[in-house]
Amino acid sequence: MTGANSFQVSGYGPERAGWTRLFARDSMARRLDWPMLLSAMALSMMGALLVYSATRNRTELNQGDQYYFLIRHVLNTGIGLALMIGTVWLGHRALRTAVPILYGLSVFLILLVLTPLGSTINGAHSWIKLPGGFSLQPSEFVKVTIILGMAMLLAARVDAGDKPYPDHRTVMQALGLATVPMLIVLLMPDLGSVMVMVVIVLGVLLASGASNRWVFGLIGAGTMGAIAVWQLGVLDDYQIARFAAFANPELDPAGVGYNTNQARIAIGSGGLSGAGLFHGSQTTGQFVPEQQTDFVFTVAGEELGFLGGGLIIVLLGVILWRACRIARETTELYGTIVAAGIVAWLAFQAFENVGMTLGIMPVTGLPLPFVSYGGSSMFAVWVAIGLLQSIRVQRPMSA
Repeated sequence: MTGANSFQVSGYGPERAGWTRLFARDSMARRLDWPMLLSAMALSMMGALLVYSATRNRTELNQGDQYYFLIRHVLNTGIGLALMIGTVWLGHRALRTAVPILYGLSVFLILLVLTPLGSTINGAHSWIKLPGGFSLQPSEFVKVTIILGMAMLLAARVDAGDKPYPDHRTVMQALGLATVPMLIVLLMPDLGSVMVMVVIVLGVLLASGASNRWVFGLIGAGTMGAIAVWQLGVLDDYQIARFAAFANPELDPAGVGYNTNQARIAIGSGGLSGAGLFHGSQTTGQFVPEQQTDFVFTVAGEELGFLGGGLIIVLLGVILWRACRIARETTELYGTIVAAGIVAWLAFQAFENVGMTLGIMPVTGLPLPFVSYGGSSMFAVWVAIGLLQSIRVQRPMSA
C-alpha cells in the first residue's frame, strides 16, 4: 500500500476510514514505532512519580493536596497522548497544508504574551494565564511550527522534482520564517527557548541539503548576535547572573548559584542506586528549587541513583535513535526535515536540562522532555512524537 491508498484498510470503505484505521490489524497501529512510543510513555510515567516526590510535601505549592501536581501531570500526559493520536490520524502531510494557519496562530499567541494578558513565572515573561489556574507557554508550540514551516518551504520544490536541493532564495525565506517568532521570544526574554530554536534551525538546514555555507554563516551570525544581545542589555539581570554563576560556580553559592549547587549535591548523594523513591533528603527537605519542573532530574539522581538517572537518558536515547531512523528511511525530503528538526530539538533540550543540573550547562529553565511538570511542554513533545509516527506510518510499505 503506497501513496493515497496507504490509508485504505482491507475490509473498510471510505465511510469507515476514520479512527478505525488506527486499530485495524494491517493499518496504522501495526506500523507505529512502538519502541519510541513505549519509551516516551515510560518517561512520562517516571515523570509522574518524580513530580509527586518533589511536590507531595510542598504545601506552599500544592495547595494542601499532596496529589495536586501528580493528578495534573497525569492529565497533561493524557492530553498529550490524545494530541499525538490526533496528529497521527491527521497525518504530517495534511498538517503541511495547514502550516500557514498554525504559524500565524503561534505568532499571534506569543505576541499576546507581550500584552497585559502575559504573565511572569520564574523571571520569564513568557506565559498566558488561563482560567482554572492553568497557564500556557506559546513558545513551546512555536518550536513545532518552526519545524513544520521551514520543512514546507525547503522541501516544496525538491519533493516536486524541480530542484535537487533548496536554493539560496528558499533558504532565506525559511530563515525569515524562523527569525520572526525567535525575535519575539527573545523580547520576553526566554533565552532557553531561543537557544532551542537556533539548534532546530541548524538541524533543519543540515537535513535539507542546503549549502554548508549557510550553516557556517549562521553559526558566525549567532555568535555575533549573542555578543550583541549581551552588550545591548537585552537580557535581564537574573539571566546574566546565571551565566556568570555557570562560568564561576563559587561566585555566589548562596544566591544565583544556589540552584546548581543544591542540584549537584542531590545527584551526588544518590550514588549507584539512590536513597529510594520518596526518601531523598534533599528532595524531602525542599532544598532544590523548581524541582518538579527545571530540576526534576535531581529527584531521579538522588532517589533512584545513577541507575535511575541513566534509565531516563537511555529512554531518551531510544526516542532519538528511532527518530533518526525515521528521518533516514523516509522517501520524502519534507518528512526527513521534520524528523531531523525534532531530533535536534529533543536532543539539545534534554542535554541542556540534564547538563544544568550537573553544572556543565548554564541554567536556562528548559524542562526535561516528557518528565518535567508542565502542560505546554508535555503537549508539544507528544505532538512531536505524533509527527514522527505519522512520517513512519505514511511511508511506503517497502521502506
